[in-house]
Amino acid sequence: MILGIDTSLGTAVAVVEPDGVVRSQAESVDPRGHAEVIGSLVERALAEASAHPSDITYVAAGMGPGPFTGLRVGIAAARAFALGRGVPVVPVVSHDAAALELLLHSALTGGRDDSDDDAFAIVTDARRREFAYTVYQGLDDDGLPVRIGGPALSPRDEIDAVLAAGSILRRDTDRIGAAMLALAAARAVDAGRTIGPADALYLRSPDVTLSAGPKRVTTPAGGAA
Repeated sequence: MILGIDTSLGTAVAVVEPDGVVRSQAESVDPRGHAEVIGSLVERALAEASAHPSDITYVAAGMGPGPFTGLRVGIAAARAFALGRGVPVVPVVSHDAAALELLLHSALTGGRDDSDDDAFAIVTDARRREFAYTVYQGLDDDGLPVRIGGPALSPRDEIDAVLAAGSILRRDTDRIGAAMLALAAARAVDAGRTIGPADALYLRSPDVTLSAGPKRVTTPAGGAA
């Protein structure tokens, strides 16, 4: 079984069988407070799946794009669980999960987005008046979304023009499903592929300024130390 963890938007955890059967899902839509809920959501997902940690054979980690603080909570939780179990971490671009969900739904309902001719972008709120987006076009032979652009950032007032210039359909999402994340990981493992980066897709540097060196201080007498 695969444990999926994503904190790129809210906090989502799921347990999925390799064939795609969803055993459990637990999530919080709060875009903050990831550290406060991640442990209880993992515990709940395992309990609802009637699974023991020893039943987990892979951990799917959502690698973003997402905010620095929230995203690293989920990645750290996924790596810690995998380390404790001695199982591999499967990195997945978080937008891939949303794209896979959309494509599977379209295939079942006859929607347009399952066509190879229709490029579409998964768009998420990156805060600071920016959107993160990734462009996809259909499913490949392994049943995984074909990523043809991004992830990238765009100012909110420019995103529509950017997508229109490439005849790309816009698909906004405010959640990343951990079940779809785990399913993408399962398909990648089955195909022997790596579909996500080893490092988080922050897209924006953290709000930390590195020190330029030791600060000059003065002695009580007024001399420089």
